[in-house]
Amino acid sequence: MNQRTRQRRFERRKARVRKKIQGTPAQPRLTVFRSNAHIYAQVIDDIAGRTLAAASSTDSSLRETLTSGSSKAAAQAVGRLLGERAKSAQVTTVVFDRNGQLYHGRLQALADASREAGLIF
Repeated sequence: MNQRTRQRRFERRKARVRKKIQGTPAQPRLTVFRSNAHIYAQVIDDIAGRTLAAASSTDSSLRETLTSGSSKAAAQAVGRLLGERAKSAQVTTVVFDRNGQLYHGRLQALADASREAGLIF
């Protein structure tokens, strides 16, 4: 499978997922972006267009403890940090936007860790 076909499949998955999901003030959207080197997560209210909480493997509080930003351990740390920050912003329930990625590996580790931190989705 060539690069163009892979990119096209990713874009179709991403559009299919985003068509069904929208963050509201009562239930904001938890979106995850995964690069080769790091992982980023945000809790977004799409109606107001505001980011309520955010965490990433590039945060200064996590950089000291992580050896790599692209591991499952880093994704779990980001998920825990995001859960804590969302709870401090009075957010308990979210909808999960996997952003076209497959629910596996680092994405699943982040989701499980944020659930353990208190987010419901």
